[in-house]
Amino acid sequence: MGKKISDARADFLILDQIVNDEPLVYLDSAATSQKPKQVLTALQNYYETTNANVHRGVYLLAQQATQAYEDIRQKVATFINANSSQEIVYTKGTTEALNWIAQGYFRQFLQPGDEIVLSYLEHHSNLVPWQIVAKQTGAKLKYIKLTDEGFLDLNDATKQITPKTKVVALAHVSNVLGVCNPLKQLAQLAHENGALLVADGAQAVGHQSVDVQDLDVDFYAFSGHKMLAPTGIGVLWAKAELLDKMSPLEFGGEMIETVELYETTFKQAPYKFEAGTQNIAAVVGLGAAIDYLNQYGVKQIAQHEKELMQQALPALQAIPGITIYGPLDPAKRHGIISFNLNDLHPHDTATALDMEGIAVRAGHHCAQPLMRYLNTPATVRASFHLYNTPQDVSRLIDAIWATKEFFENGSF
Repeated sequence: MGKKISDARADFLILDQIVNDEPLVYLDSAATSQKPKQVLTALQNYYETTNANVHRGVYLLAQQATQAYEDIRQKVATFINANSSQEIVYTKGTTEALNWIAQGYFRQFLQPGDEIVLSYLEHHSNLVPWQIVAKQTGAKLKYIKLTDEGFLDLNDATKQITPKTKVVALAHVSNVLGVCNPLKQLAQLAHENGALLVADGAQAVGHQSVDVQDLDVDFYAFSGHKMLAPTGIGVLWAKAELLDKMSPLEFGGEMIETVELYETTFKQAPYKFEAGTQNIAAVVGLGAAIDYLNQYGVKQIAQHEKELMQQALPALQAIPGITIYGPLDPAKRHGIISFNLNDLHPHDTATALDMEGIAVRAGHHCAQPLMRYLNTPATVRASFHLYNTPQDVSRLIDAIWATKEFFENGSF
């Protein structure tokens, strides 16, 4: 039987501190999640007992490090239901993975007149790489419009995705609006038109069940640091036949098969993509984070975040002068709320909330085209994870009311 969500908070020692004379409420998990003590202990244990380079030495420490490194590759594959651990490539994070997909796979196949379909929801990491590869190849960028609630307009998707489309690149969950895109339906539409679907899963993995085989996407990228693991580790998953066709973008030690003076052959995937010494400790931390998430189960985590949303959204809507971006139905959101208060600049709102111990994000959230689409330069964003509590939500709401009072009447 899994652990109860109410047990989780005690494992995140960083949350037990005072900020500006107030207990910390951390609501910026969409930017990076906090790390439980179990992950920190795994990192320390690795460095104290198993620190060695992988795939190189025959001595015991090296064998142990290599075994752990590859066991975690299988653990990742199981976590997202990949067909094989050989489909799991370690990267620095989602950004690197998406760049590798654009440059290592699609650049060699795209031609002038081909189409790349994105949406107005995309994080810059799933937008700028496609702008670059479009300029390099002569391909054309197209964008799927949004509904009034902020969902992808599926009717428009059928117009934008055509037989000229070669790649459809979409976020699984929006880092601004918290909406979840129907990737399975869109993958079918892409495949019917001869295109491949690339998914940015940074805001989905660790918050909800992700089954890449059921989704039938072709590439899926995500970051460890948003799912309780350390920074500097991420995953690129792709169907095996696509990884075989994909070219590595970094060259050097360990990714080679043979090196002659004028020619080199590379290993098979995933190893041909992992040149040099990898962030082995972060891989260990990723494995510990998956173990931790599995103790609770992502279904329970998703339900917990939904309950926090059911508390937060109605309370926010009751505040006069607040603008909430995206759907107002809690059932349609996934752990992220973006809003603005009256005519206050989001940075002013966030600074005032910080004075109350509430850590939120303010800015364009690396989604400037979406901000322009929403007709606002920036928003305040509150985002949740399993360690947040109903008390955190209450503190947020109280702090927004206090902020409103201060800017209207000059006192907290």
